[in-house]
Amino acid sequence: QVQLVESGGGSAQAGGSLRLSCAASRSTSRLYTLGWYRQVPGKQRELVAIITYRGRTNYTESVKGRFTISRDNVKNTVDLQMDSLKTEDTAVYFCYSQHPTRTILEYWGQGTQVTVTS
Repeated sequence: QVQLVESGGGSAQAGGSLRLSCAASRSTSRLYTLGWYRQVPGKQRELVAIITYRGRTNYTESVKGRFTISRDNVKNTVDLQMDSLKTEDTAVYFCYSQHPTRTILEYWGQGTQVTVTS
């Protein structure tokens, strides 16, 4: 079992920045893909960004050039730097972890609220 503990988030004005951090509990999860999803009420949870153990990244189109995902394989953490925030970035953000080969093994953090005001 992998436990994911998120920190960061909160409120920011449009154009501002926030940083999310997530720590994974188990040492073997260093090999796992890590990432962030977000969800707004009434909508499906959507991918924001993911990063593999080797550092390969993938971003949803709406955050490209504004958000940066990074990971520390020693500390077993993943961060999401969010710049040039928009009001439509307002959502609950969830940390995510997936086994590199047994992709059915997925884990989620408890979620952290990000609110962007105009």
